[in-house]
Amino acid sequence: MGHPQERESGAAAGAELPPGQRLQRGWPVTHYGPVPKFRPERWEFRVFGATADGGKRTWTHEEFTALPYTTVVADLHCVTKYSMLGAEWGGVPASAVLDLAPPAPDVTHVMVWAEYGFSSNLRLSDFCSERTLFATHKDGELLTAEHGFPVRLIVPHLYAWKGPKWVRGVEYMTADRRGFWEERGYHNIGDPWKEQRYSYQEEPGDGPEL
Repeated sequence: MGHPQERESGAAAGAELPPGQRLQRGWPVTHYGPVPKFRPERWEFRVFGATADGGKRTWTHEEFTALPYTTVVADLHCVTKYSMLGAEWGGVPASAVLDLAPPAPDVTHVMVWAEYGFSSNLRLSDFCSERTLFATHKDGELLTAEHGFPVRLIVPHLYAWKGPKWVRGVEYMTADRRGFWEERGYHNIGDPWKEQRYSYQEEPGDGPEL
């Protein structure tokens, strides 16, 4: 399946694709439910749950977009079997959020919360990846509303559903808990290189019981 560094960017690896994926030109719009209306005066990003100091941290939209900005060139692998290669994502690295609002020592997982109560769970190790990014831009341009503006999570080494659109916050957890799609039959981890699409494929220890 290739060296791990090759998997970071299919474009750099001769368009290497995870099993079962096909190359996609352009970026289809895929999501569940309506596109939320962005109201900057009401928008906030919050970190809560098992934080190191037991408190909650919030940022307004203006404050959040003033956080450190970085870019990551990474592929996006959708569980619907298309892959978009070599996109440049820009935004706030997850590491910046972790530094400003550290988790408690016993945190093992996070739940990423988005509009309409949508959620996706991640192992803390996946969230801590230096390539995990709260994206505000793609290829130098602001995300469109259909693609997750003002913020979507990008976790390049997992299927794209693990990175929700319209993110509003992160909950630190000391035990795993399934998110929206994970409760509805999707794999709890979602590694595209292992083709972890559905919960029936899970091995013992991959996630909490359904």
